[in-house]
Amino acid sequence: MGGLSVLKQIQSTLPHESVIYYGDTAHVPYGGRPLHEVRDFALNICRFLASGGVKMIVMACNISSAVAIDEARKILPNIPILGVIEPGVAAALATGATNIGVLATLGTVSSGAYSRVIHRLSPNAAVTEEACPEFVPIVEAEKTETSEAFAESKTHLSPLADTKSAAIILGCTHYPFLLPALSAAAEKLFATDRQPIFIDPAIETANAIKTILSRTDLLNSSQNEGRTTYYVSGPTGQFEKNGSFFLGKQIESVEQAILS
Repeated sequence: MGGLSVLKQIQSTLPHESVIYYGDTAHVPYGGRPLHEVRDFALNICRFLASGGVKMIVMACNISSAVAIDEARKILPNIPILGVIEPGVAAALATGATNIGVLATLGTVSSGAYSRVIHRLSPNAAVTEEACPEFVPIVEAEKTETSEAFAESKTHLSPLADTKSAAIILGCTHYPFLLPALSAAAEKLFATDRQPIFIDPAIETANAIKTILSRTDLLNSSQNEGRTTYYVSGPTGQFEKNGSFFLGKQIESVEQAILS
């Protein structure tokens, strides 16, 4: 489901582009899985998308971006492949913040990917990464604006408030759906004049896609609305229902594609 936050921004920013969306619903959540397993899942999905003749691949998943993107670029050297980590980091640094917080899954935090990218671009930045294992189940259950969502947001924002994080990256594609709860919790935890800026990598990723397609002359010049084709690895019915809720529009058709 999380990748739908990225898809929503792609459809808004690039309405004339057609998209093949693959949701690995049979294996979620990725956050607690061994990193080598997540890498294998991501590489298989990339091969599947490449077989569909795509002109670009977007890893709309933070942990996949952390552990699989380098290998994917090696096995598919002729297709531009973009993750969500670097666009999110660039946006956080562009705010001028030197104390940066990251809310992410346990796997993404364990990989250290955000700290590595931030320190490569800004060696003196202070980074606080916080694992939030409860967030994905809350989003998947459509409980994003409940007292439970607020309580968990407050719990996981507390360490970032202690370090005075000025920019907070939502380091999982599920987390933008929790922005109302996170913003409300931040109002309670941070000083009024020091409210953090929340960075949604989905927005930055969509902008980066447009830049890459324009630079490589791959941007669709047609004025026709693009078409999105949906595939999932698990049963289709629940994805159609929940996916329509999070995407904000009806998903008409989903096919199951089980990858070896």
